[in-house]
Amino acid sequence: MIEDERAPYDPMPHGRPEVGVGPWEGPWPDGDHWDPELLRDGDRRNVVDRYRYWRLEAIVADLDTRRHAFHVAIENWQHDFNIGTIVRTANAFLAAEVHIVGNRRWNRRGAMVTDRYQHVRHHADVPSLAAYLHDKGVRLLGIDNLPGSLHLETMELPRDVCFLFGQEGPGLSEQARAACDGTFSIAQFGSTRSINASSAAAIAMHSWIRAYADLSHEEVWRG
Repeated sequence: MIEDERAPYDPMPHGRPEVGVGPWEGPWPDGDHWDPELLRDGDRRNVVDRYRYWRLEAIVADLDTRRHAFHVAIENWQHDFNIGTIVRTANAFLAAEVHIVGNRRWNRRGAMVTDRYQHVRHHADVPSLAAYLHDKGVRLLGIDNLPGSLHLETMELPRDVCFLFGQEGPGLSEQARAACDGTFSIAQFGSTRSINASSAAAIAMHSWIRAYADLSHEEVWRG
């Protein structure tokens, strides 16, 4: 690889030109979770060290044993570029599922391939999403600066919850507002009317993590 050239999936602007590890050195390990091609050629994927050389299916199966109770949903009427970034953040915080509402096709660039490890569902409209969630006992909460919205900083988040985000700019659609079990907003102190949708999603997800995630095990402190 040419010096200063970086892998397209490497999110870090500085540091080593390559990410990951090269071919496995020494006798290969035993176990169905190992990927022979990765052991032979090296693993340059955007995964934490725990999952180096693992098969994709094995990684997803292991994540499924630890997923959290919150969901994330995004309205996709205009192919919002924030969707990929929200999916990547949902993967980092280990969301139960990500839901795309509206257009089936979405911009995956910002996901940095993390959608392969995250359960992503499509719903034609918000009522369909709400019906799916309510059948599982999950509340649907929208985020928007609307009259009557609760304050994220002072409200008690439900454990089984889905955070719904609208399009960048217009926010939640009228359909979404009608289908939500409630809405909340994030405190702001500057001159702008709103913050970026992917930033708002990250704040909401991290608020759930602070309230409910088990932070006692050292393996959660990964980068």
